[in-house]
Amino acid sequence: MGELLDAALLLLRVHAAALLPVAGALAVTEQLVLAPLLDWSEVLLNDPVRAFEEEFDRIWVVLCVGAGCEAVIIALLAAPASRAAGALLLDRRLSNRAVLAPRGLRPVATVALALFAGVFVTAGSFAGPFWAVGFGFSALAVPALIVDRVNPLRAIGRGFGLASRSGGRGLWILLLGYLTWWLIRMLVGTAGGLLLAQLVPIDRDSAAVLLTGMRAAVNTLAYASLACLAATLHLETRFRTEGLDIALGRGHVAGADPLAVRR
Repeated sequence: MGELLDAALLLLRVHAAALLPVAGALAVTEQLVLAPLLDWSEVLLNDPVRAFEEEFDRIWVVLCVGAGCEAVIIALLAAPASRAAGALLLDRRLSNRAVLAPRGLRPVATVALALFAGVFVTAGSFAGPFWAVGFGFSALAVPALIVDRVNPLRAIGRGFGLASRSGGRGLWILLLGYLTWWLIRMLVGTAGGLLLAQLVPIDRDSAAVLLTGMRAAVNTLAYASLACLAATLHLETRFRTEGLDIALGRGHVAGADPLAVRR
């Protein structure tokens, strides 16, 4: 697990100039999308505990929709992250511009899979613990699409299969990574923003803007990191269960696209 996290952060560090601006734009868009729902749920910045007690049903809807938005964003970011990870594995480091080039990202199929992940995770979130299954099993679909070069339907099945191998090892690693970043996001983006709102004498609207900005900032790093984790986990699972590293070492997959799955 430590090596996977190191590899994910290395991937992010190498291509931060490509991944972080996209992650930032998506994180800001997410906050704008959720803003009307937050107003509808009547979340109180100065007393979130009372808001949870009095408006829990509405807040639950916001949380479920937010989980779906997160799944969409991570899936979209997983496309350039997976392309960059595959290139680094083959010692063909891409430029940041090449990482984001539409030609290698299969944009139509990627967006379709991202929307599928969002709907799947949102539906699972309303069922409580099934959110974890939805996120874990859908996170590897886009890496399968980009790295393995399979069609979108097969990418969904392959993502499920890779995440469930070895007793669901991929699923548990993704959830551990997500929960780790969730804790950081709560401490910095939510608790930190609420604390500043209490310490600094500003009005309610300014406090809302401050909290939204802090959430977007920490989410930017979290989403990019989780996308890189999905990309590296995909390759590592292929090493462990399909012998990809052995095939590459022996030159059995030579060609223009040696990581593609051809069977």
